[in-house]
Amino acid sequence: MKKTGIIIILAIVVIAFLWGMGAYNGLVTTQENVNSQWGNVENQYQRRADLVPNLVATVKGYATHEKSTFEEVIAARAKATQITIDPTNMTPEKLQEYQAAQGQLGSALGRLIAVAENYPDLKANQNFLELQAQLEGTENRISVERNRFNEVAKEYNVSIRRFPKNIIAGIFNFNIKPYFEAMEGANKAPEVKF
Repeated sequence: MKKTGIIIILAIVVIAFLWGMGAYNGLVTTQENVNSQWGNVENQYQRRADLVPNLVATVKGYATHEKSTFEEVIAARAKATQITIDPTNMTPEKLQEYQAAQGQLGSALGRLIAVAENYPDLKANQNFLELQAQLEGTENRISVERNRFNEVAKEYNVSIRRFPKNIIAGIFNFNIKPYFEAMEGANKAPEVKF
């Protein structure tokens, strides 16, 4: 009888260990999916930042009187590229700061495009049209990657909060990942003035 009891206890311990190992490995996998998707988001933001100097230079060649707009775009780009987030230590505050800097760059780019509307020769310039199309495509890619990030973050957050994996998540310090949210004022259409 003693031997049977020991075997049962050992079997329970082995089963619990195997379950814990599987749960931990599953949490690591979903956490790495979040980190990988964050890399995709940053990649698209970097693509946008890389397009900005070419777009500014093209517009600058035509719109010589718009110095303050160029300076705003360049300053917003510099700020947006300085703020980085470590996906393993992502907090809502850091994500909000990152998103605000990217929003300022997006706003400055919008003003730059609005300035370009005042220059008919620029609007017909092939380089400008190509850069504008690439920028629009990049904005779409950013939106797609942000949505994908939110999806994998949701999957991860759900997995670390569900019982019994929440026990493993608590023991090994798996923390909730924040989501991208709409920027303040995003529900209002932008006002364009010429």
